[in-house]
Amino acid sequence: MTATQEKDDSLKQAREQALCQYEVIDEMITRLAMAKDDDEREAIEQEIQETSLEVSVRDGWHAQGEEAEGPEEYLILLCTGGPAVRIIGDLENGIPSTARLECQSWFTPWTEVCEGVDRVILRDYARQFYFKC
Repeated sequence: MTATQEKDDSLKQAREQALCQYEVIDEMITRLAMAKDDDEREAIEQEIQETSLEVSVRDGWHAQGEEAEGPEEYLILLCTGGPAVRIIGDLENGIPSTARLECQSWFTPWTEVCEGVDRVILRDYARQFYFKC
C-alpha cells in the first residue's frame, strides 16, 4: 500500500467516524425538539453537554490596544486521535450562526464533511453550549 493510499484510507475512516458522531447529534437534537416536559428537556441538554471533549472560542483580528468585542468563532471537539472530529463555526453575539463538521486523521489536514450532514442540526447542537467570555 502506498503512502497516498494509506492517507486516503485514514481520511475515509475519519469521515466514517464524523458521520457516526453526526448521527448521535441528529438523534439528540430530534429528541430535544420532541421533549414532552422540562425534566426530559434538561436530561437531553445534559446529555448533549457531556458529548464534547472541549469547547473553545477565539476572537478575530483587531487593532493593537483595542479591546476585543468578544469571541467570533467557536470549536467543539467531539473526539481526538486518529480519527478526530470537531464542529466549528461563527458566533454572532455569542450565539452560533454557522456550523461545519470536520474530521482528520494522522497526517491529514482537517477536512469538512458535507455529504449526509445537515448544518442546521449542527448549529442547533452548537447552540446548546455557552460561548460568552
